[in-house]
Amino acid sequence: MRFLRSILDRPLWQMVILLIAVGVPIGLGLFTFTYAKGGSYLSDDPAACANCHVMRDQYEAWQHSSHRRVAVCNDCHTPHSSMVAKYVVKGINGFNHSLAFTTGVFNDPIRANELNAAVVQENCVACHQDFTTMIAVNHAEEELACVTCHNDVGHDTRN
Repeated sequence: MRFLRSILDRPLWQMVILLIAVGVPIGLGLFTFTYAKGGSYLSDDPAACANCHVMRDQYEAWQHSSHRRVAVCNDCHTPHSSMVAKYVVKGINGFNHSLAFTTGVFNDPIRANELNAAVVQENCVACHQDFTTMIAVNHAEEELACVTCHNDVGHDTRN
C-alpha cells in the first residue's frame, strides 16, 4: 500500500511519463502479438507455421509430403520428452524466427540450425524405431542424420 501511495503522491508530469514508459511497451507487445497471430503458435496447427510468408513454401511442401496424414510440424520440429521442452524449443524458435524475418536476415532456402536438426533426428528415430534399430546395426560406424538421405520426406517439393 505504501508503494502505491508513493507513486500516487508524485507530480502529474511524473505520472504521465511513468504511464507512457509502462504503457507503450505493453501496447506495442500486445499489438505485435495480435498482428503476428501469436496465439496460433501455442497450438499444433500447421497453418500457424505459414503465418509468415517465408514459411509458406515449407507449409505447401508438407501438404504434398508422405507425412501429411501422420505428422504435423510439431511432431517433427519440437521435442516429445516433455511439454516444457516442447514450449522452450517453440519459444527459442519463435524468437529466432521473429528476429530473422523482421530484420530480413535469414538463409534462403531456410535451413535448420544445430538444435532443430538434433530435434528432428531424435523424432525420426523415435517414430521409426522399428526401422532405425536395423539401420543403426548396419551403419553403426557412420553418423548419418536421417535427413541426409530422406531430406524431402517432411517437405516433399516434388508435386
